[in-house]
Amino acid sequence: MKIYKSLFDQIISPESLFSAWDAFKSDKRKKKDVRAFEWRLEQNIFQLHRELKNKTYKHSTYEGFYIRDPKQRHVHKASVRDRVLHHAIFSVINPIFEKTFIATSFSCRIGFGNHEGVKALERMVRKISANGTRPCFILKCDIQKFFDSVNHGILLSIIRKRIKDEDAMRLFKEVVESFSSPNSILFEQRGLPIGNLTSQLFANIYMNEFDQFVKHDLKVKNYARYTDDFVVVAEDQNSLETLLARFREFLERKLALKLHPKKVGIHKFHNGIDFLGYVVFSKHRLVRSKTKRRMIAKLKHRLEEYKLGKIEKLAVDQSLQSYLGVLSHANAKNLADELKNGIWFLG
Repeated sequence: MKIYKSLFDQIISPESLFSAWDAFKSDKRKKKDVRAFEWRLEQNIFQLHRELKNKTYKHSTYEGFYIRDPKQRHVHKASVRDRVLHHAIFSVINPIFEKTFIATSFSCRIGFGNHEGVKALERMVRKISANGTRPCFILKCDIQKFFDSVNHGILLSIIRKRIKDEDAMRLFKEVVESFSSPNSILFEQRGLPIGNLTSQLFANIYMNEFDQFVKHDLKVKNYARYTDDFVVVAEDQNSLETLLARFREFLERKLALKLHPKKVGIHKFHNGIDFLGYVVFSKHRLVRSKTKRRMIAKLKHRLEEYKLGKIEKLAVDQSLQSYLGVLSHANAKNLADELKNGIWFLG
């Protein structure tokens, strides 16, 4: 295992922080807080650098709000200067851990993503089922309140295996412990804020421990994971039931995580398998029913806003194109045509 010892100066250098600013600002220039930070950009970046160098930096509090994605999520937004630092940290440590991730871990990685995850599942089930001609079973699991349950001490101990830079580790600790979920107890802080760039990386680092156990200790070949959702494909149900017990024990003992009692099941492939927004069959792929209903409802809402003069035609078109992009990855031509025909009157 390669050890890294001199990362702190790389992360906090003015060059790194200005590069982090460039990466951060790309799609946020119109935000009020981003414009305010940019107004005094050099002063703000050098002030952040001084605080980091002098070890006086303290992470600010978060602004909390709710989004629907599609279920309601509590997102926590850090200050602009903290998010710039998150980008700087990510740029230095992501390459270190990226090379350790398995090929079928698909969340928040360049060149991966949910569409690639669905393709990987399709390859697995079509191979095991011989294109739908043989029995095939899928174990599908979801971790209960994953982001709220990540144990700070365990996470930092995993990072420390590879990073032996005390100043860098002190900084990571400051970022990790800047947020604490309701799942925390007095001497055991838990939780990663949904919204931080670092949270996406820390989640992959945390769950990579499980990935390595599944692939190398248990020798499971047909396994794929996206954040806290994962699947295993096999020829028989009994082997999956045995694996499930091993999974549950490892997650609870090593990572202090629990499987969601209502989102764990073994499914027959011929009924279709719901994964990452799509339902996979032997010869085709559909968009899940919930996704269809959500698309239609949201587009109707956008059209009503347009008719009331609350938004421009461009906003409706952008929503439509986003939905058509999702549908393009499934056998959904009829639904795509319905959505397109529904807005012709916009002219």
